[in-house]
Amino acid sequence: MKNLWHTARLDIAESLRARWFLVYSLVFGGIVASLFAFGLTESRVMGFTGLSRMLVTYIQLSMAILPVFVLITTVRSLAGDREAGVFEYMLSLPVGLAAWFWGRFMGRFIVVFLPVFIAMLLAVAYGAARGAEVPWTHFFLYTALLMSLSICFLGIGFLISGITRTTDIAQGAAFFIWLLLLMFLDLILLGIMIQEQAPPGLVVMVALLNPLQAFRAGAMMIFDPQLIMLGPSAYIILDAFGHYGYLAWSLFYPTVLGLALGSIGYHIFRRGDLP
Repeated sequence: MKNLWHTARLDIAESLRARWFLVYSLVFGGIVASLFAFGLTESRVMGFTGLSRMLVTYIQLSMAILPVFVLITTVRSLAGDREAGVFEYMLSLPVGLAAWFWGRFMGRFIVVFLPVFIAMLLAVAYGAARGAEVPWTHFFLYTALLMSLSICFLGIGFLISGITRTTDIAQGAAFFIWLLLLMFLDLILLGIMIQEQAPPGLVVMVALLNPLQAFRAGAMMIFDPQLIMLGPSAYIILDAFGHYGYLAWSLFYPTVLGLALGSIGYHIFRRGDLP
């Protein structure tokens, strides 16, 4: 555990010096500032006002920005070290491969999650200072959803980094996977269902295996328990899972998927030609 934490601290220090972290932090800080500037805390949508409305918008924007930032920056982690020849030095230190790999994973999770969480926390604190009612249940559920999404795409990123040998190939593969997941959001699946006359239950099942879609529907369910915005597919989801069952799915499925893919990446990394 000591070596694991030392490796995590090293990755955190390295990330804090990188330009991408500054841009990443400014993006999410800018999102919150923009939401306040445009008065979303004063608007009303489906009966939700104040911070509830702002958190709904923030979580949807995070779904579009967080995965691609995590993937593109993470795939450079192992692939970049391999290209730069850092492995020979780092792995000669008295640190096991497991501690080194999972320490990098833990350090990168802290780096990618904290700016998102701090931006949301500052928004809640600012709203509370102005007298707005704080939806603490929504806040904690959104925090858990963002954690699960971060772990999921970190696992994908570390798997790609363990497989690929160059940074260019790793970044190309990460971008392709991100586009593929975007393609299989519910609008495209609805088109497939109409054209191919596939069973609706099969289409919804494929959609929910997409971590982006699982996250999106879970975020929607927090403020729309009946999933009215999803249309007829909401009946299939609610019949199969129920309200709390689907919230559990949207929280645990991306987390388990990310840890499983990260474990596969670790075994490939351990068995491969490291230098």
